[in-house]
Amino acid sequence: MTDRIIFDRIDYTASPFARGEYENCTFKNCNFYSCDLSNFIFRECVFDGCDLSLVAFKNTTLNDIRFVNCKLLGIQFQESNSFLLSFGFENCILKLCVFYKLKLKRITFINCNLQESDFTETDLTGSNFENCDLYRTVFYGTNLEKADFRSSFNYSLDPERNRIKKAKFSRLGIAGLLDKYNIEIE
Repeated sequence: MTDRIIFDRIDYTASPFARGEYENCTFKNCNFYSCDLSNFIFRECVFDGCDLSLVAFKNTTLNDIRFVNCKLLGIQFQESNSFLLSFGFENCILKLCVFYKLKLKRITFINCNLQESDFTETDLTGSNFENCDLYRTVFYGTNLEKADFRSSFNYSLDPERNRIKKAKFSRLGIAGLLDKYNIEIE
C-alpha cells in the first residue's frame, strides 16, 4: 500500500495546479475556486475542507473520490469523464450543481446542501440522501428507485415524471411528492 500524499492549505488560484494524474491523495483546506481541472485524473482522492466552486471538470476522471466539508457551487459534473465515475459527499455545499444524465447508482450525500441542483435524467438507483436540503432541486426523468430520502427535506418531485419504485420517504416528506397538486396538507 502506498502512502497517501497530502496537499495542505494550497491556494491554486494564486499558483497553478500541475496538470496530471493524482492517486491516493488528500487535498486539505485547498482553494481551487474557478480553476480549470479539465482532463485531470483523480483516483482514490479525498477533498477535505476545499473550495471547488466553479471548477471546470470537463473530461476529468473522478474515480472513488470523497468530498468532505467542501464548497462546490455551480459544478457541471455531467462534463466529467463518465467512465468509472464514482464519488460521495459529506457535509458539503453543492448549490447549483448539475448531474444531468449521469449514472450515480448508490451515491451518498450526507448532510449536504443541494439547493437548486439538477438531477434531470440521472440514475440515482439505491442512492442515499441523508439529512440533505433539496430546496428547488430538480428531479425530472430521474431514476430514484430504492433511493432513501427519509431524513432529507425541502424536496419536491413528481412521482409521475420520475421512477420512485421502492424509494423511501418520511411521513413528513410526503408533501414534497404532492406539490404539483397545489393542495394543503394539515
